[in-house]
Amino acid sequence: MSVVHRLTEGWLVDHLSFINQCGYEICDSFAHPSGVTRNTSVPSTEDCHSISTFAATPSSNDGPPNDPGDAIETEGKRAKMRYVFREEFFDISKPHIAATPEEQLCHGSPEVSVFDFFSLVFHRGMIRILCCCFLLILQKRKRKCVFNQGELDALEYHSKVRKLIWEGTLQLVQEGHKSGFLHHTTAKLSCRKNNVPQRIVCGLAELCEMAKQFAAVNESDHQAVCVLEEETSSAEQDLLSCVMENSSNYAKIIVLMGQKYLVPPKSSFLLSDISCLQPLLNYKKKYDVIVIDPPWENKSVKRSNRYSHLSSLQIKQIPVPTLAAPNCLVVMWVTNRQKHLRFVKDELYPHWSVKTLAEWHWVKITTAGEFVLPLDSLHKKPYEVLVLGRVQGDVKESLRKSEDILPIPEHQLIVSIPCSLHSHKPPLAAVLAEFIKPDVECLELFARNLQPGWTSWGNEVLKFQHIDYFTLLQNE
Repeated sequence: MSVVHRLTEGWLVDHLSFINQCGYEICDSFAHPSGVTRNTSVPSTEDCHSISTFAATPSSNDGPPNDPGDAIETEGKRAKMRYVFREEFFDISKPHIAATPEEQLCHGSPEVSVFDFFSLVFHRGMIRILCCCFLLILQKRKRKCVFNQGELDALEYHSKVRKLIWEGTLQLVQEGHKSGFLHHTTAKLSCRKNNVPQRIVCGLAELCEMAKQFAAVNESDHQAVCVLEEETSSAEQDLLSCVMENSSNYAKIIVLMGQKYLVPPKSSFLLSDISCLQPLLNYKKKYDVIVIDPPWENKSVKRSNRYSHLSSLQIKQIPVPTLAAPNCLVVMWVTNRQKHLRFVKDELYPHWSVKTLAEWHWVKITTAGEFVLPLDSLHKKPYEVLVLGRVQGDVKESLRKSEDILPIPEHQLIVSIPCSLHSHKPPLAAVLAEFIKPDVECLELFARNLQPGWTSWGNEVLKFQHIDYFTLLQNE
């Protein structure tokens, strides 16, 4: 299970275990050495599905027949292959920035911190400015200016949630040490360091941008969904114009622009940007859970040009009310910038007829149970915020939907070892399970990976499904 421990404070989650439980097993019948199955008389069954190919451009990184992305060396034989996510991406054995001894989680919370002092006098006129200067001297000597309003707001918010995060994380980490999930010895992974692949070039966002130049598709003539079957081949335009669905019990490999991606079983996805959401609406599904991780605008994103960001107006235009079923649970990932948090709670959720229910926090720790960043760091925090709410609509339908569902509690923590790949969020399926009915329809917007039982949408929706992030564990 991806949930290692469940306490009243929240969950200790094993992100790596969740990925590897998604069923990345491929059953390939009568495989050809090229990695693409050929026409055979063997019927397709649920027990054995083969590779689907999209935009079958010759791959620049195709290697010998026994490369992980290829099916099998020997033609005419049946084989099962199981892929696992590369463990070294979760080898976070040391904090990104070391905390001082009194700040370390294992030593317990200091009786009085500079933030406790700051919160006591936060609203007392000139003392507020003096406190800023005091903090600057202690923790950021190189900086010459006082905090701006956004930073002051962030400090005030941090002073409110700091104790909850510290004490809750401490309880979950202690349980993790008792069970052996968290440990101080990490030598077992050291031999794999040199095997971490270099930065994988992802051209999915660029492909979505290029797609705007394609000829317009006649909606009445075009199918809303394409089921990934054996021998399937399609052009980029088809892939970008309808929802792709793997309804089988086995994973599949698709090839897009010469790159190979793993698609888990019972999953569906749409690769497009925010200007091309119509195929998702044509899918005609209403979702009971919608998780949203929008590309928030901030200074670091602008500087790095890592990905495009959306304005508040663009985010408001996402058709959540159209996609949501009655009483739909909406979960929004929010940065620690208070401007964004206020926007979600005060403007965005009301615009979507969503009632805010709770704020949760994802806390990032090392394999030893330390915060990846000092809890009181002024630059970046070791936690991120989730805002949970429910769509408000027909009262009778909402009551029927909410029967036997636990209410959403406030101030829950999701504590996990983060993936070293940027913006690879922990799974929420297991932690939300007790607050939703089984077998509901779930949707992730701005996704960068796929999950069984979920529909995923985004302009980089296959990013972390790239086969180079996985290892071929065995051939059977």
